[in-house]
Amino acid sequence: MTLASSPVGRRERNKQQKLDRIMDAARELFAQYGVDEVTTQQIAEKADIGAGTLFLYAKTKGELLLLVQNDAYAAALDQGTQDAAAESGVVEAVLALIRPIVECNRAQVDNGRTYLREMVFGDPDEPRHREALDIVAKTEEVVATTLQRAGGIEEIRAAASARIVSAVMFLSMAASVNVDSSVDEIIQQIAQQLRVLLPPSTEGRG
Repeated sequence: MTLASSPVGRRERNKQQKLDRIMDAARELFAQYGVDEVTTQQIAEKADIGAGTLFLYAKTKGELLLLVQNDAYAAALDQGTQDAAAESGVVEAVLALIRPIVECNRAQVDNGRTYLREMVFGDPDEPRHREALDIVAKTEEVVATTLQRAGGIEEIRAAASARIVSAVMFLSMAASVNVDSSVDEIIQQIAQQLRVLLPPSTEGRG
């Protein structure tokens, strides 16, 4: 490493360390109190940085929530992708895929619902919102692949059906009527709709 590159490396490391502290602080406070009850000042103090520094990484509390939740949702999707691979029935495979996402969303219900609102209504050009939308797109891609593999559904129809599955899942998690619903209850609701969407002849096909 040259002397000229050393300061850049240190700056990047310092930025990453601050970002890690911000994420840890936001994650802990949001989990403990809920996003609506936490202020950006509390997060800055817990991360041991100034409020001005915090705003360099996230300008709003919604962006901070996205910063934390995007990682969690991406990990849940990875887990669901692995779980779905072990299922041969198309409905079972899709349910295995989305269960970790529902579990992630319901870990703190108010946070999960706020995250979905930020995802849908936030500025798509803002990096954290764009990352959230990328997760939605990746979810639809994985659902479509699962429908093709487990259900023998053609590519074009699988892609269209995947968008419907994604909409059903996110609406089920966001709906006010489901605020008190458990993960199993939401999965059951989604399963009922999947069985209407997916022809019976596709279930159980390899």
